[in-house]
Amino acid sequence: MSAQSVRPSTGAPEGAPGAARIAVLGAGSWGTTFAKVLGDAAVASGAPAEIVLWARREEIAREITERRTNSTYLGDIVLPPGIRATTDVAEAVTGAEVVVLAVPAQSLRSHLAAVGAALGERAVLVSLIKGLERGSDMRMSEVIIEELGVGADRVAVVSGPNLAMEIARQEPTASVVACEDAAVAERVAALCNNPYFRPYTNTDVVGVEIAGIVKNVIALAVGICDGQRLGDNSKASVITRGLAETTRLATVLGGRLETFSGLAGLGDLVATCASPLSRNRTAGRLLGDGLSADEVTAELTQTAEGMKSGSAVVDLARRHGVEMPISEAVVAVLDGSLAVDRIATLLLARDLKPEGK
Repeated sequence: MSAQSVRPSTGAPEGAPGAARIAVLGAGSWGTTFAKVLGDAAVASGAPAEIVLWARREEIAREITERRTNSTYLGDIVLPPGIRATTDVAEAVTGAEVVVLAVPAQSLRSHLAAVGAALGERAVLVSLIKGLERGSDMRMSEVIIEELGVGADRVAVVSGPNLAMEIARQEPTASVVACEDAAVAERVAALCNNPYFRPYTNTDVVGVEIAGIVKNVIALAVGICDGQRLGDNSKASVITRGLAETTRLATVLGGRLETFSGLAGLGDLVATCASPLSRNRTAGRLLGDGLSADEVTAELTQTAEGMKSGSAVVDLARRHGVEMPISEAVVAVLDGSLAVDRIATLLLARDLKPEGK
C-alpha cells in the first residue's frame, strides 16, 4: 500500500460533515509541529478537522499516518487524531479550505504549480516560511500571489517566537497571524488557537514577514559571536542594532514601526538569537568556529533560512538605500569574501550618529 492511500485509524472521519480540511505542505519540524497545533486546536474547540500533511519522503508520510509520529524531526512526540500524510501534493490540497506552506523559501515557487492545479477558488494560503527568494528578492507572500494569481486578501503569514520543538512539547507560546484582510487573519488564528499556542492578529504583512526574514540573518551573527568566543555585550549589541536595521528596511518597504516591538519583531528575534534550538544561531556558531558555508550546510539536518536568504536581504536593502552593516558582514562571511575572524570589527560598522537612526 502506498503512502498516499494510507488513512488514519483514529480521529475525525475523513470528509465528516462540518470538518475543516487543512493541507500542510512540508513535514519538517515546523510543518509537522504546526499540523499538531491545528490538530490540538480542533480537539480543544470540539470542531472536527481533517489535516493532511504533504511529505517529500514516503517513509515519513507512512510513519505520520500509521504511527502518528515524525521521529526524524520531533522524536517520540505523538500527533493528535485527525492527521494523516501523503506524498502527493494534489491529494493534500484538493478540497482544502486552508493550505499551509512550510517548505524551504528557495523551493516555494517550484511547489506552487502543483498547488495551483488543485487549489480551490476560495482557499486561503498561509505561509510559515521566513525567507526572501533569491534573484527576485520577493517575500513569500509576494511569490504566492504572483505564482498563483490570488489576491492578497487570501494570503496570510504566521510568525513569532516559534521554536518548533518547544511548541511540539506544548510549551506555551504566542504568535502572530497577519493578513491584509483582518477577517482572514482572525479565521486562521481561530484554527490554530489552543491551550499552548496563542495567536494574535495583525494586518502588517510586510512588517511581519521582514521581521521573520532578517532575524535569521541576525541570529547567524549572534551565532558567529558565539563561535568567535565574543561575550554577552557583543551579542546584546548585535541583537539590538540588528533590530534597528530590520526596522529600517521594513519601514522603507511599508511595514509599521509598532510591529517590531511585538511578537513578530522583538519576540522572534530574542527567541532565535538566544535559543540553542535555533538552526540559524547554530549555523552561525559553526561559521564562527571556522567552517565554510558549504561545510555548515552539510553539517545541518535542516535548512537555516538565513544562510539562503541573507544575500537577498542585502540586495533588497541596497536597492532601497538602507544601511544594514550586520547583514552585510554576515553575507560577506557566507560568500567567503570576509574571513570570519575579521567580522567583529564590522558588525557595528556605521558612522557615528544618534542611536535612533
